[in-house]
Amino acid sequence: MVQDLYILMITAGVVALLFKLLKQPVVLGYIVAGILVGPHLFGENLVNPENVETWGNIGVLFVLFCIGLEFRLKNLLESGKVALIGAATIIGGMLLLGFGVGKSAELDTMNSLFLAAMLCMSSTTIVMKAVDEAGLSKARFVKGATSILIFEDIVAVVLMVLLSSIAVKNSFEGTVLLEKVGVLAITLVIWFVLGILLIPTLFRWVRKYLNDEILIVLSLGLCLGMVLTAEEAGFSSALGAFVMGMILAETKEAHRIEKLMTPLKNVFAAIFFVSVGMMIDPASLVEYWPSILYVAVVIIVGMIVFGTLGCWWGGETLHDAMLTGFSFVQIGEFSFIIAALGSKLGVTDPVIYPIIVAASVLTTFLTPYIMKAATPCYNFLYKHASPRLKAKIDARELEVTKAEQTAATATENKNPSSADKVRHAVRKTVVTKRVVDLFLKNMSENDEKGEK
Repeated sequence: MVQDLYILMITAGVVALLFKLLKQPVVLGYIVAGILVGPHLFGENLVNPENVETWGNIGVLFVLFCIGLEFRLKNLLESGKVALIGAATIIGGMLLLGFGVGKSAELDTMNSLFLAAMLCMSSTTIVMKAVDEAGLSKARFVKGATSILIFEDIVAVVLMVLLSSIAVKNSFEGTVLLEKVGVLAITLVIWFVLGILLIPTLFRWVRKYLNDEILIVLSLGLCLGMVLTAEEAGFSSALGAFVMGMILAETKEAHRIEKLMTPLKNVFAAIFFVSVGMMIDPASLVEYWPSILYVAVVIIVGMIVFGTLGCWWGGETLHDAMLTGFSFVQIGEFSFIIAALGSKLGVTDPVIYPIIVAASVLTTFLTPYIMKAATPCYNFLYKHASPRLKAKIDARELEVTKAEQTAATATENKNPSSADKVRHAVRKTVVTKRVVDLFLKNMSENDEKGEK
């Protein structure tokens, strides 16, 4: 096992360093490292695939836990309209488009569903990295784009749960699906309400004793506890890790936990992406290159169109909407996880996996260049737009600018956080119930005394 880990880490480190020197995402380096140590290139495994799969599964949990830590209910509510409409448009549009692509390729319903789910999620990591490297991290569109990505992450976890249920039963029944969604929604609400009621309070009580070592051990213990709870409830372990990340994101220690988790997440995430690369047969990439190119074009065009429309309908300016759409032109972490899920359950065609991964690599490589084309495309569109469309574009720009100025000049009210509001509401309900019970008890005692 130690030898396997040594080969994995040294290969991943060297290849990632090379990709970094070439100014390419290190995620691509990890995938290439997986191809190098996998069974397809040299005809034998240089590492034990079972060990890599185990570490990769742990990596998925840590990645989702950290994504949950980045979730801020307050930030999502502030960009609620853009996040909701934008994410709904992108996910809904890409699901339909992906399902259509699957059917056009004569795939069955199950394969088409999994393919659609793989194509509808942009990569949070790659988008944020591309935005940062382009010097746009302070740009106006970033806040809305981040909210959409968070919303997509939530939907992705839900999709994984639903797809697992459909795959296990090997059927798509509307009633069963609605029942599963209802149970999932109720379970999430209960977990989240109880979590933000109890855990932040616990952390406040022991805060002075929480050094970095105890904090990271306690956080990982809570994460794994929620993973086991989710599995016992019949949901995926990934859901448990994500939910606990969301709960801890509402504590005052969230940034410390996120900082402490980063090295651990990076290590296991690297192993996960290496495990993804190990499943790729380079010969299949050559054989299926037309399909890979076709899927990549579908991703790019679909994300640009649906991303731009969704953000425009959500209230953003056309320029910001196009910047968002042009930055979402790739698939990443969740696409790999869903592809691995389909392979593990044995319900997807083996050829889908290398096509999806190759399409992801291609779109990830092209993302920075496509982002740079957003502003020239906007200028071209504005220049050739009809007078009516120009008036709408200008009116939206004026509306958004005015709203920004109003928000900047408004007095900042120190409102309680969303977590505090929920805790207060629950406590108030509990206190009210106790008061009523005490009142009824006293009334009963008085009645008994009166009768005597």
